[in-house]
Amino acid sequence: MELYFIRHGIAVDRGTYNKDEERPLTEKGRDKTTQVARRLCEIGLRLDLILTSPLVRAVQTAEILKQVGLGDRLENFPHLAPNGDLQSWVNWYLEERYNQNRSSIALVGHQPNLGNWAETLVWGKSEEKLTLKKAGAIGVRLPEKINPIGNSELFLLTSPKWLL
Repeated sequence: MELYFIRHGIAVDRGTYNKDEERPLTEKGRDKTTQVARRLCEIGLRLDLILTSPLVRAVQTAEILKQVGLGDRLENFPHLAPNGDLQSWVNWYLEERYNQNRSSIALVGHQPNLGNWAETLVWGKSEEKLTLKKAGAIGVRLPEKINPIGNSELFLLTSPKWLL
């Protein structure tokens, strides 16, 4: 299965809202995220499921992915919030893998979590070396029959600049 880590688009500055969770995408963030999503669609990406952090900017990014046709099914996944837990997602994935026939899932969330999760899936641990730009994507191919931690394959790391 292919797993895509997609960071939320450009959001309003920290401190603009009382709660960080409420910060929405800026107009520029919406436009750039829409362009990136359309480009991913053009190159043939289709998602069976989009899981999103519950924070407003991530939900808005996930909704844009859905609106442009990258996927039809979108679900909130609390562990994608900042400081979320990769093992909770892995447990969900291992259970879902046997119950669902999916070939691609997107996780929409935040840096450094997404970069660290990708590193852990590929190399078994995080060194905090992968930086995912806003509206950027990391693609990781998960193994079929074993735990994905340390057994996955990195196949895509791109910033919006390279997609546009």
